[in-house]
Amino acid sequence: MSRWFKQIAALLIFTLALGACSRVGLAYRNLDVIIPWTLGDYVDMNGEQKDWFNERLKGHLSWHCTTQLPGYLDWLDRLQAMVERNQITDAALQERTAEAKQAIAETAREITPSAIELLQGLDDKQVAEMNDAFAKDLRKRQQEYLKPPLAQQIKERGERMEKRLNDWLGPLSDTQKQRVAAWSNALGDQNTQWIANRAHWQQQFSAAVAQRQSPQFPQRIETLLVNREQLWTADYRKAYANTEAQARALFVDLMAESTPQQRERLLKKIEGVRKDFNDLKCLKAAHKS
Repeated sequence: MSRWFKQIAALLIFTLALGACSRVGLAYRNLDVIIPWTLGDYVDMNGEQKDWFNERLKGHLSWHCTTQLPGYLDWLDRLQAMVERNQITDAALQERTAEAKQAIAETAREITPSAIELLQGLDDKQVAEMNDAFAKDLRKRQQEYLKPPLAQQIKERGERMEKRLNDWLGPLSDTQKQRVAAWSNALGDQNTQWIANRAHWQQQFSAAVAQRQSPQFPQRIETLLVNREQLWTADYRKAYANTEAQARALFVDLMAESTPQQRERLLKKIEGVRKDFNDLKCLKAAHKS
């Protein structure tokens, strides 16, 4: 899968609450996290295409800010209430994750017509450059996530999660650190399935773009962007289900072991995300109208 869904691809509650949100300001301005619309990272657009792209981008951002952000604030309210009551359960996390998936799908569906129009206007040189960028992206991720021995992959995954958690909860206790290590170990060679599925998605995307003037092209792109789970490999489908379950179990256990100070820090972080959203000019304009 491309960077369009980089921060929320796994759709784990940690990625949503502890990962994507920590970059709300920059992410929202660049549409890197909130709106899956960074085709410009893979295609060198000409001047006319850039002008068209920027105009569409403004429209999508305005739509997203006025129609979708209020729902994000409600989502944060529900997350905050869970933390305040210290009632973090697997069932509640499944609800929050389902809500996040629905929000992502709505945004992807909204921007898909623009993606189709842009892709149909690419020339052969631009398509070749896009495919080269996909290949470069894949090689980089294989080098970073697959080349190290499995034990090192597990160790580094745990370290990345611990670093993220330190930002949102503060220093972890020894028991919490051990739980993070157990979580990473339980995911095993998940990197293999993730990278393989990424390659699978890129191959299908490239094949679709090669036939961008065909009558089937719009439907194909919509499937790739909105209903991408339909195209997952069987191995990744299993790995993804395990990843979600392991993340929920981790969050439940960490919060059960959390201190009042850690929960207070998390609540302040969530409140900071809310402030980032509320400070956006487009949201303020929507409230006034």
